[in-house]
Amino acid sequence: MDLKTLIAECTAYDFKVMLEEKKPKSWLKSVSAFANGLGGSLFFGMDNNGVVKGLDDVQRICEVISGKIRDYMDPLPEVEMIPHDVDGLHVLQLKVNSGHYTPYYYVGDGQRVAFIRVGDESIPATDEDMKRLVLKGTNRSYDSLKSESLTEKSTFVILANTFEERTEQKFQKKFLKSFGLITDEGWLTNAGALFSDNCRLSQSRLYCTRWNGLEKDDAINDAEFSGNILLLLREAMNFVKSNTRKGWEKLPDGRKNMPEYAERAVLEALVNHFIHRDYTVMGGEVHLDIYDDRIAITTPGGMYSGQLVQDLQLDDISSERRNPILADVMAQLDYMEKRGSGLKKICNETKKLITYKEERKPVFKSTATQFMTIIYSMEYEPTNQRGERHRTKQGLSWDQVGTKIGLSWDEVKKLFIALQESKSLGELKDLYGWSNTTKFKVKFVSPLIEEQFVGMTFPDKPTSPKQRYFLTDSGKALLANMTCDPNTNDLVDKVNHIIGNLSEDEKRLALDLLQKG
Repeated sequence: MDLKTLIAECTAYDFKVMLEEKKPKSWLKSVSAFANGLGGSLFFGMDNNGVVKGLDDVQRICEVISGKIRDYMDPLPEVEMIPHDVDGLHVLQLKVNSGHYTPYYYVGDGQRVAFIRVGDESIPATDEDMKRLVLKGTNRSYDSLKSESLTEKSTFVILANTFEERTEQKFQKKFLKSFGLITDEGWLTNAGALFSDNCRLSQSRLYCTRWNGLEKDDAINDAEFSGNILLLLREAMNFVKSNTRKGWEKLPDGRKNMPEYAERAVLEALVNHFIHRDYTVMGGEVHLDIYDDRIAITTPGGMYSGQLVQDLQLDDISSERRNPILADVMAQLDYMEKRGSGLKKICNETKKLITYKEERKPVFKSTATQFMTIIYSMEYEPTNQRGERHRTKQGLSWDQVGTKIGLSWDEVKKLFIALQESKSLGELKDLYGWSNTTKFKVKFVSPLIEEQFVGMTFPDKPTSPKQRYFLTDSGKALLANMTCDPNTNDLVDKVNHIIGNLSEDEKRLALDLLQKG
């Protein structure tokens, strides 16, 4: 190792100008932290800036270090002392290996403290850190531990139905034991509790939010779910489908789907987060945030190895699993593979989109306490200088707009049909059978004007008694797309197709309005 390349303290290195024999905690806390984490080295004879100062009598210092570790560390970590000569100055490297029998404690001054490494500091482990260290040291995982739920009081209908639907095989009760969901003593494991119909683990929660814009500002839609992990996965996918666009491009013989996101990529990301999250964090949950240009999924717990995912190549990421039972069951359900290829699959599925752009490929980020997956929309178009979003006639869909203004397509399609010819507010109100003109305008007409689907004949005089309303080009394009029938290209036929789904009274009124126009 060339010590001249060590320019600063970091997660894996600590510098000490000298060995503080009377204050062993000042450096043994780093020994504890390195042993409890990924390992690391202390360099004695270097200052905080990485400048070599040198040591006298390296042999004696080695003996003192060995004695202090024996006296103050429990259990004893695996260490190696390596002397270095840098331009005639002596430096001692104390290399600490990542331990197998965590937690490693500093015991002294009436204290018994385990430390962990955060950045370039060694800090006392929290209660949640201690749970993880104990599990690691006993070679056990959270999902394998016995829960507080009895097998006889638990049901697995959701698991059984999902298994049979996805594998086309009959679910058998004996699978609960072979999957690792129940113990010999008749208790559910934590994995079993997560897959049970009446899951009561408080940390098994999902928060979903559709934000207006690119930041966490105003929420357009939000939902919260708790309980069975398969239920959470299903609700997460439903929320994504309800709050993202499913556009298409018209073709001579039908249409070509042009979705914002690859559904399989989103599913893979959600499965990855539900499986690999840290369930020992009692106040933690899965967060699903949808913005105009991206989906962000965040869960408690960084990489199980302790590394940062953004510092690694996807091909170099090992398949270490924080919750192996959850991972195995999800593999049995054909939600994932066992080879640890989830992140690559998210990228590969996204690349299959027709509108894929390399600069908008998925991004993965992690810290010591959380993991985030960001999947970017391939259909997002930035706003222009006037703050208006550019619209194209291709791919317009009601899904995203309807979510924003709180109206379904079934609620507005009659209005779109009628407004192919200009109509007064009174005529539109009668179409819906409303008596209160103001309330009708606020609920239906004003939101569509704001979204630029409906225009006014006198935009500078919105309250003019001569005011009439009509479909804009964007409104006409949306109507054409939403009424698209793969078997016809004629707009009249498409409109007739929608009219055919109306009640008799609705048909009569809609056609009457069209004739008046």
